Formats: sequence, C-alpha cells, structure tokens
Amino acid sequence: MANIFSASDIVSMGIQIEKNGKDFYNTLVNLTKSQKAKELYKFLSGEEQKHIIVFQNILNRLDNSLTESYPGEYLEYMKTLASEYVFTQAGKGESLAKSAKTDKEAIDLGIGFEKDSIIFYEGMKKSIPQANHKVVDELIAQEASHLRRLSDLKKSL
Repeated sequence: MANIFSASDIVSMGIQIEKNGKDFYNTLVNLTKSQKAKELYKFLSGEEQKHIIVFQNILNRLDNSLTESYPGEYLEYMKTLASEYVFTQAGKGESLAKSAKTDKEAIDLGIGFEKDSIIFYEGMKKSIPQANHKVVDELIAQEASHLRRLSDLKKSL
C-alpha cells in the first residue's frame, strides 16, 4: 500500500525541515572557527525558528483539501520529493553538520539545504489553501536570501 500524505503531513514535513535546518546551523555555530561564519549561522538558525512558527500557524488552519488533475497525482509528487530530501527525517540536521570537515563543505551543505527547501516549499503550495500562498512565497524568498548569503560567505572564505 502506497503512503499517502495529507496537506497537514506535507506542512509537518516543512516544520521538520526547518527544525533540522535550525539544528544544522546551531551545530555549525559550535564547530566553525570563523567569526563571520558563526554570525551567519546564528542568524540562519534564528530564521529557521521563525519559519517553524509560520508553518505551525499554517498547519493549525489547514482543512486538508487538495486540488489535483487526477487522484493521487500531487501527493505522489510530494512523497517522492520528501523521500529524496534528507532533512525531512528527524535528527538529520545535527548529524549532517558534524559530517562537514571544513567550513566550505559545511557551507556547501547549507546551500544544498536551502535549494532543496525552496523546491519543497514550491511544491508545498499546491497542498495548502490559496490564502497561505503569499506566506509560503515569503518563506521561499527568505530561503533564496539565505542561499545568497551562504554563497557570499563561501566566496569570502
């Protein structure tokens, strides 16, 4: 039997992604020797905490209705995205941060995390009411900003 995700399951995955991102950046704060990197990681950790709250608010208002071209189409897509995305698994943020051997490697992991988040959140918009799209678009814009800041940090190290 295939796993089927509801809209609330998908938003809950978004919450888990943000929790793992927060853990990832918090762990990097303690591992990096670069003051510049430490400041950015602290900032990004705080941003991830804000995103958790936003997604929790969306989750609290969901009615779990979806619009699809054919039954199961969209949920199958999100299931595939989630299965490919390591940050939907609890506890992965800290372990991934600890696997980085250099600041540049840690930044590359962060860049990948931010890119994957953008892709996931773009997909998420199809599972939530239109009224929440503007909020998710703002989160996507913030993730894109994080991506730029990480890229700038990588260039400066």
